[in-house]
Amino acid sequence: MDTALLRTFVTVAECQGFSAAGKVLHRTQSAVSLQIKRLEEQMGQAMFERTSRSVLLTSHGERLLPYARHMLKLEDEAREALGEGSRGELIRFATSEEQASAYLPELMPRYARRFPDTRLELHCDMSAALVRQFQEGLLDVVLSIRHLPTRSGQLLGWEPMVWVVAEDCRPGQWETLPLALNPEGCIFRAHALAALGREERRWEARYASQSPTGINLPVQAGLAMTVKTPRSVPAGCRIVGEEEGLPPLGQVEIELHRRPGHTSEALNAFCEELERIVTHNADVAAPAPGEMAAP
Repeated sequence: MDTALLRTFVTVAECQGFSAAGKVLHRTQSAVSLQIKRLEEQMGQAMFERTSRSVLLTSHGERLLPYARHMLKLEDEAREALGEGSRGELIRFATSEEQASAYLPELMPRYARRFPDTRLELHCDMSAALVRQFQEGLLDVVLSIRHLPTRSGQLLGWEPMVWVVAEDCRPGQWETLPLALNPEGCIFRAHALAALGREERRWEARYASQSPTGINLPVQAGLAMTVKTPRSVPAGCRIVGEEEGLPPLGQVEIELHRRPGHTSEALNAFCEELERIVTHNADVAAPAPGEMAAP
């Protein structure tokens, strides 16, 4: 069997679509379709059922999938054993700055001891932008806050959102609440404005920044309030108590995206260690087993 065709097959199966698989594989949709057609001709069976809305595995495709994954894993291991990975695998990992600060100090030293030759390329941005880059095949692993349901996101758990002000600030001192928030498209911003709107509280988006530093500075100076998770409260600030009259904000979902069709030991270990650290974080509640699948 041609492992290049098997890699395309596994990617289409995991992305549940030819267009999405093409972005991951850096190929056109027609090229992906042609490779699947070649595989189906070699196997003498249809691997996918195509409709106007979905691409689903046939019973033959379901039987082939675990074997294909295993063969690709063996191929990757063979390449590493023969020295093709002498420079060390490159993992393109992305997350928000605050998640990087929370989880990477524990992950990186431990992972480097086990895989000293692996190279890590770190990207930080808002979650929605990072998921788009992942879907375009530009990233291998993304730890993000879920904005919309995706086919690739594995739910790891939930984190509460909290209002944050400077330690000596009291929200009651403001007739119009001054807010420091990320730009449009951020789920924290959306939750904050929706919560204030439901209770008809007066507010003004006075400061905006994609950078946590740009948000933290006016909050630490007592000039504004913001929304964060408990692990991200900056120095000199505090969580606003329920008794102070601000509306509850609910929770956000933490999810992990990983590149389909790639099963190297280094990448698997990176994802497993990252998942362990995130789900064991004191502020993250792990989902029930039945809720771990992507939506």
